[in-house]
Amino acid sequence: MYPCVSFVLVYSIIHTVAHESNGSLLETLHSYFVTDYDPTIEDSYTKQCVIDDIPAKLDILDTAGQEEFSAMREQYMRSGEGFLLVFSITELSSFDEILKFHRQILRVKDREEFPMLMVGNKADLDYHRVVQVEEAQNRARRLKIPYIECSAKLRMNVDQAFHELVRIVRKFQLSERPPLELNYKKNKKKCCML
Repeated sequence: MYPCVSFVLVYSIIHTVAHESNGSLLETLHSYFVTDYDPTIEDSYTKQCVIDDIPAKLDILDTAGQEEFSAMREQYMRSGEGFLLVFSITELSSFDEILKFHRQILRVKDREEFPMLMVGNKADLDYHRVVQVEEAQNRARRLKIPYIECSAKLRMNVDQAFHELVRIVRKFQLSERPPLELNYKKNKKKCCML
């Protein structure tokens, strides 16, 4: 059985860009790009893969970023082990929403840091870019989370985004484990039987 990692994808999407940004998830899981994606309250997917020679089973919940279902978002955040904060590089408003989602995740988790990756989607639309790479990198640095850009349409860095988040989650989980307690007694005699 593969170790399971649960992810919640938090899409920072405003109105009409929803279907375009969600394509990155669908492409990764189904190996095709969806141009007419109809966002729902949530979709869940499972994908088995090998990351850094270690098998993993990804349980992915796509919340579709719909504001009318924001009350449910906190419920999803409680169960998520890692979060992709996805925004469109062509929409400044979606980029600004990342701050809100980041704060909300930390509040719900009652933590100062938690496994997250900020993802600028639609890198293939550089000629429509309104969020510059340096601006996104600076924000990610302030939030203390990594940043990557991807294009679902060109299948650029899509798998890498998921794989990087798995690495971040694994590192976080290792740091959260209590240290092994070694119960050595000073005067305990050692014995070796052959």
